[in-house]
Amino acid sequence: MSTFSAATPNSPQSQLLLKFSDFKERIEAAKAYLKIDQLRKDLQRLEFDLQDPDLWSNAERALGITTEYGKIKADVELIEGLQNSLEEASLLFEMASEEGEDSLAVVEDDIKVILSGIGEKLDEIELRTLFSNEYDKRDAIAEIHAGAGGTDAQDWAEMMLRMYLRWSERKGFKVEIDEVTPGQEAGILSATFIVSGDYAYGMLAAERGVHRLVRMSPFNSKHTRETSFASIEIIPFLDESSDEPDIDEKDLRIDTYRSHGAGGQHVNVTDSAVRITHLPTGIVVSCQNERSQHQNKAKAMQILAAKLAELKREEQMAELSSITGPREKVEWGSQIRSYVLAPYQQIKDLRSQIETGNVTAVLDGDLDDFIIGYLRWQRRNKASDEH
Repeated sequence: MSTFSAATPNSPQSQLLLKFSDFKERIEAAKAYLKIDQLRKDLQRLEFDLQDPDLWSNAERALGITTEYGKIKADVELIEGLQNSLEEASLLFEMASEEGEDSLAVVEDDIKVILSGIGEKLDEIELRTLFSNEYDKRDAIAEIHAGAGGTDAQDWAEMMLRMYLRWSERKGFKVEIDEVTPGQEAGILSATFIVSGDYAYGMLAAERGVHRLVRMSPFNSKHTRETSFASIEIIPFLDESSDEPDIDEKDLRIDTYRSHGAGGQHVNVTDSAVRITHLPTGIVVSCQNERSQHQNKAKAMQILAAKLAELKREEQMAELSSITGPREKVEWGSQIRSYVLAPYQQIKDLRSQIETGNVTAVLDGDLDDFIIGYLRWQRRNKASDEH
C-alpha cells in the first residue's frame, strides 16, 4: 500500500492529499477556461511575427503584437508555474511521507506555504470566469450623483466617492478625478472619475445603481435618524479610436467656468473648466481637473464619446440592462444596497443577499465580497435562465 493511500481520514496527510487533488482539478479547469493549448499555438505564431525585421515599420501593428504576446505569455507561464509548484509540493510530500511522520511534520509548513500561493493564483484566475461582457476588461468611467435626502444625500455621495477611491487604491488601479460639483452645504452633488486597471469596468459594473444610507444625521440639531440616497453610474471607457462615434462640433455647446473642488494645486483659478452639452441627446459632461482648458476639453470629449457609444449600444440591444443596467430614480424602492449605521450596523446587498456588520471596512473600500458575490449571483441567475 502506498503512503498516499495509507493516510488516515482527517490526518494532516489526508488533508494535504485533498488539497493536492482539489488544486489539480482547479488547474485543469483553469487550463480549459484560458484555452491554454490554443494560447501556446498563438504564442508560436506571435514569436514568428516578432522575428520579422520589418516589424516596427508599422508601429501600431508592432505595438499590438507585442502587447498580445506579453498577455498570452503571462497566462501560459502562470499555468505552467502553478503546475510546477504543485508538482514540487507533491514530491516534497511524498518523499517526507516515505520517511515517516516526523519528516512530514518538518516540511508540512513549507508545503502549506506553497499550496497557499497556488490557491491565491487560482482564485485570481477563477475570478475571470465571472466576466462575460465584451467590455469587462476595459477601464471604467464612474459618475456619482446625490439623490433624495438633501444635505445628508450630498454628504453620502461624498462618502461613496471616498469609498470607491479607496477601493481603487486597494486594487492598485489608477484613478483620475475629472469633475466634482460641491453640495450647497456639505458633500457633493456629483463627481466623475475614471478608473484604469484590468477588469475595472467588469468589477465596478456590479456597483451600478442606487445606494441607501441610514444613520443619525449630523446635519440637523436633533440628530434624528435619516435616510438618504446616492447613485453610481458605470460605463466602459473607450480607448480604441474605432469605437468612438463621430461627433459633429455643430451639435455641441461648450461652456467654460472657474474650476473648483478637490483638484488641489493642479486646479487653475482661471476659467479652465469645461462643460460640454451634446444638443441632440442632452448629454452633459464636465471636466475641471486638468491643467488647461484644452486638456479639460479633450478629456470631456473622451467621456462624451463613451456616453454616446453607450447610448448607441442601448438603442441597438433588446435589453437595456445588458450594458447599462436599469435607470432608477435615486430614492425609496430603487436601491441595490443598504448601509445602516444606526440603530444597528449592517450593510446588505439586496440582490445577492451578501451582508456584513463591518461597516467601517466597507466604507473604507473593502468591497470585494460584495462585488464578487454579485457577479456570482449574476452568473447563477444567467445559468438558471438558460436552463
